[in-house]
Amino acid sequence: MLERPQSLCRDTCAPARKTFLLLLLVLVPVLLYQSPPSAASDPGPDRSAQCDSGWEEEHQGSSVCEEIYTAMEAHPTEISVVTLNCWGLRYISKLRRERLSEIGRQLAVANPQPQIVALQECWTQEDYKSIRRETRFILPYGKFYHSGAFGGGLAILSKWPIEESSMFRYPLNGRPTAFWRGDWFVGKGVAHAKIRYGSGPKHVVEVFNTHTHAPYEHGPNDSYLCHRLAQAWEMSKLLRGAAERGHLVLALGDFNMIPLSLEQRIITAHSPVRDTWRVLHPDSSVGPADHPAEKARRRPIPTAEFNIQENGAASDGPYNTWRWSKEQQKLLGPGKPEVTIPPDTIDHRGKRLDYILASSGDVAALHGSWVVTRTAVGMMMRHPELGCSLSDHFAMEATLTFHPLSPTPSTNNLSSLAPLRPPTKILSSNNTAIPRADSEIITDSLRLASKEDHPDPSDDADSRLETRTMSTHIPTYALQNGTFLHIPSQPSPRGSVDYTRSSPTSKDFTIHLSNTDESAPAFPSSAYDEILAVVQKYDRRERSQKAWRGRHFFASVAIWVACLVGAWFNPHRYVSFILILVSGLWLVVGTIDGLLSLLFFKSELRALKEFQWEVMNAKASIGGGVAPPQDEGENDDRSW
Repeated sequence: MLERPQSLCRDTCAPARKTFLLLLLVLVPVLLYQSPPSAASDPGPDRSAQCDSGWEEEHQGSSVCEEIYTAMEAHPTEISVVTLNCWGLRYISKLRRERLSEIGRQLAVANPQPQIVALQECWTQEDYKSIRRETRFILPYGKFYHSGAFGGGLAILSKWPIEESSMFRYPLNGRPTAFWRGDWFVGKGVAHAKIRYGSGPKHVVEVFNTHTHAPYEHGPNDSYLCHRLAQAWEMSKLLRGAAERGHLVLALGDFNMIPLSLEQRIITAHSPVRDTWRVLHPDSSVGPADHPAEKARRRPIPTAEFNIQENGAASDGPYNTWRWSKEQQKLLGPGKPEVTIPPDTIDHRGKRLDYILASSGDVAALHGSWVVTRTAVGMMMRHPELGCSLSDHFAMEATLTFHPLSPTPSTNNLSSLAPLRPPTKILSSNNTAIPRADSEIITDSLRLASKEDHPDPSDDADSRLETRTMSTHIPTYALQNGTFLHIPSQPSPRGSVDYTRSSPTSKDFTIHLSNTDESAPAFPSSAYDEILAVVQKYDRRERSQKAWRGRHFFASVAIWVACLVGAWFNPHRYVSFILILVSGLWLVVGTIDGLLSLLFFKSELRALKEFQWEVMNAKASIGGGVAPPQDEGENDDRSW
């Protein structure tokens, strides 16, 4: 009775056991094949710092690699930028409507197509809307900035949405007494737009558009130099703040300053932006041919074509018809033959006042850096019917290309690569520590690259191999420290730079690195002394003006009272009328001077004090002097 159930169980369970064994034979290899390797069996490279292409093929599920390539696909790889002073003053600029409408049409058909455009001296809403109509398909977003009594003339157009905008007015910006110049009345400042070009948290470009005070005088008689220095200082603080937020920074506009001037060096030395033109043209001029700084370079007087192609002289050149004499301008107009300028025309006055300054962006967050690949002078065409230039300035154009970090060599090669020291730190003007590339590291890297091109016969094979390995790692370190956007410290001889090879799109970065400085341009203590000397000179001038206009007010009141008394006792009515009229007009002028002395000059002197204190503090932070007192009072001005 017991054997029957056992045989029955064997007959019934045998097929089930066979099926179970077959399933195990099939599923176990599949599970073993799909299971991830353990940390003990395959430690793998450091995922936080490396994304080697070979390792990526071996580990398809890497979140680091996916993050890099997702970020690359989420934002554009190129950004084309244009800045133009439109010369659009109402009632003053000639042929304003026709020229600005044509500017809009040329922007719409430009090649390469601009993604960000900054306009200056676009004073009227009519002209702004005209340009917007022409560019609505390629630049659907825009902002016209309102400032001052007559507007600041600033506008920003963009391919991408503008998330935020601000208008920062300069504390020092001309004088109301110079009403025929108008700088004070238009309220010049910095137009700011925060533009999102991608979906990532750092896919933001902060654009700063400005038009600083014009230099109506030259040399030591330039009374507005102090204002431009203060405006450059304010601009550098805005740019530095945007860079500290980890955003790509663009500073555009008509800066009214020549390259490497004191004003321009304030911006590039106190903020992580570089002059894009000098990045690719390190030997370009530093002013017109008759400027002392340019004369000291002992270069031949350039031609009109050379000034455009190499020096970026977008202002005051012979190609611009608005710089011609009145007799020459009469040759232009509807139905008249085109007047051309020979390219070899000597250009004494051409200079560069318009700039495109750019940073590298947050390299760590973007896994790459923005580098300059193209700069040019644009908008040189003439109006198709009128034959005149579209503005009294030509446009400045630049293209920034996103260069991802190069894949780090595999683990086998990393052992032979000498470790790079961490970047050193310096103190900024506000006493905050900011990272700075170690100059010795870049210098050693460039020396290694030079040894690779010209090897020393005395070096052994191992040292040459290490040199080649080190030189292949140069671009990655350069990108991490923004080297590609540094101003060259040693200009190369004219014609010796191969800009095609030195382009960041090329695989060989050695030439590009050799043409760029390893750190921000130096701003020594003597430069701060020069700024303080200008401030003190201007402070004495304004105090003298304040005192003189105050005395003028009290004198006008006394004269007015005396004329009233004289009119009362004078028997002749016409004499009394003349005394009252003249004394009344005199009193009006004196009252205006009194208000200027009481309100404007006191406000300007306080702004000068703030500027002076910040400069002294910045000088002290680099060890160049004593810090200003923290509780400085108004010893010479009575507070209300």
